[in-house]
Amino acid sequence: METGLRERVAIVAASSQGLGRATAEALAAEGARVAMCARTEKTLRAAADAIRQKHKTEVFEHAFDVTHPGAVQAFVAAVAEKFGRIDICVTNAGGPPAKNFLSLGMEEWRKAVELNFLSVVSFCQAVIPHMQRQRWGRIITITSMAVKQPVPELILSNAVRSAVVGLVRSLANEFGPDGILVNNVGPGYTATDRLQELAATRALAQGISAEEVMQRFGAEAALQRVGDPREFADTVVFLASERASYVTGQTILVDGGAYKGL
Repeated sequence: METGLRERVAIVAASSQGLGRATAEALAAEGARVAMCARTEKTLRAAADAIRQKHKTEVFEHAFDVTHPGAVQAFVAAVAEKFGRIDICVTNAGGPPAKNFLSLGMEEWRKAVELNFLSVVSFCQAVIPHMQRQRWGRIITITSMAVKQPVPELILSNAVRSAVVGLVRSLANEFGPDGILVNNVGPGYTATDRLQELAATRALAQGISAEEVMQRFGAEAALQRVGDPREFADTVVFLASERASYVTGQTILVDGGAYKGL
């Protein structure tokens, strides 16, 4: 399938590992020029080098914390200066800790809002003017199936990521006339370090092994397994492509059928 992504410029946040890295690699495989960011410089550089060598495409990387709006603005400006344009922005950030409601303090709530909601706002504020000038753009947020079906122990994610869905719908309506499509992708149980952490937390609470918890995660999906990050990334590639030209304001779950609602 021709995606029309060759030579497009794509920002992918939190892309040193997990879903972000899989997404950056999938876009690079389509010929896009990729700008990657994450907090840890060493792992980010290793991921960028691997993608650069494998797909023979331009990759720009910079390590910083997405909870700092000024750092986001500076990164986006550097990407625009290097590549001359910004076509795609995939927002992403590590998930907040797995805890129950009464164990959480207000500082943890504040950090979760900064990490998983305000970082999205910062990226959107920075990239939309570039997309408006060329009257073409794709903003894709990465949240969780928790925005449709709350996940036990993930009260912070359940609440804060749902705000991103409201933002996505609002931006899609406001900037659709500028040719900017805004969508959200919610992964289900996918084989990442984040899922291993959740499995360990749940295993401790239930007095069972993390391996057994992982098996139960897989059993919740209609496909009876956890997902591969590459399967998630393929959906992001579709939404970033010319093939998704009439899709905006939507939340698409990549969860193997774990969500049981209509």
